[in-house]
Amino acid sequence: MASPARSHRQKHPIRRFGVLAAAATLTACGVMAGPVAMEAHRLPSDPVPAAEPSESSAALQSVTPSRAAASAPGSVPKQSVETPRAAAPSAAAPRAAAPSAAAPRAAAPGAAAESAAPRPAPELRAAEQPAGEPLAGQPTSTDPLHKMPRGDLPGWKQVFREEFNKGDVPIGAFPGPLYSAKWSAGYKDGTPDTAGQMGAKSGYYPSKVLSVKNGMLDWYLHTKNGISMGAAPSPKIPNNSAQKGLLPRHNSLMYGRISVRFKADSLRGFKAAWLLWPDSGVWPRDGEIDFPEGDLSKSFYGAVHKRGNDPKATDVFRSHAFYVDWHVATMEWSPGKVEFFLDGRSLGAGTTATPTTPMHYILQTESCLPICPSPQTAGHVYLDWIAIWKRA
Repeated sequence: MASPARSHRQKHPIRRFGVLAAAATLTACGVMAGPVAMEAHRLPSDPVPAAEPSESSAALQSVTPSRAAASAPGSVPKQSVETPRAAAPSAAAPRAAAPSAAAPRAAAPGAAAESAAPRPAPELRAAEQPAGEPLAGQPTSTDPLHKMPRGDLPGWKQVFREEFNKGDVPIGAFPGPLYSAKWSAGYKDGTPDTAGQMGAKSGYYPSKVLSVKNGMLDWYLHTKNGISMGAAPSPKIPNNSAQKGLLPRHNSLMYGRISVRFKADSLRGFKAAWLLWPDSGVWPRDGEIDFPEGDLSKSFYGAVHKRGNDPKATDVFRSHAFYVDWHVATMEWSPGKVEFFLDGRSLGAGTTATPTTPMHYILQTESCLPICPSPQTAGHVYLDWIAIWKRA
């Protein structure tokens, strides 16, 4: 998803790791600040929940979208990385470097505000819960929250929805004629991902990863010839972010609501960082929003990287839920507030220094943050549907 050059690398690799000396201590697979959005990288290093297996490697570092990719039009911001909280960093594993002003938001322990148990979310409207047949190959759900939302909501106007029901597309052909009007495959093959920008053998290879099968967008995550491969597709939504000095983008919003239904295999070393990255490409100044984010073998979280000069300033809201089950994740970005909902329940909201400039959405899925997957690790991430609203 080559997006306008955002200088993402400068943000995450430089800001998040801050000091060149610190970056030098990172192993190839340990830290990645790629050209793509590096939101995930900014997360604070917290102890891993008891339900999650602890990592033997050093604490994961948060990374911001890679800048090389960010600089190219359509590039996707990188996601932040979660540092194992219980595990003590090993000598071999890279330690979270002190993030520089340009580095992603990897916050120091205690820098991020974590949420407690999920709270009930406001009751959803009928317009969000239309009846419909379940997609082929998926378990039947009796929960209306898992139906693709159709229509406007109070305060929100729906501008995009996709349930991948136009037919299958083989690996190497996405988006193709069936989906090209509404989708971009994202960064071109060989674009370094966040870790790849730091020297890891990892990158974006949409032609070897993306396909549409059984009514779902499918990422086939795997390693080939020693390179772990991911992809960062992006929906083409009506531009709603006009601002002087910024070029129009096909995936940009100025405040918005995004819901996705997804699941994934448990793939240690691969991660998701589906995020909103500032159109300006200036991070951390203009902030960042990620959800879901985290290693696919662990629970995921939502993160609000605050506006300002502190790459550690991040509010983190943990779900304590895992990718292996179907979930509906929703993030609502409105003036002065970013709230995360999981399966209809609020995980919490960030209300200080939230983003106030246009941002574009990228389904960034990559690896090596902070550890690379083993050569044998392979599996899938599935996106059942996605729905997007702008403020009415």
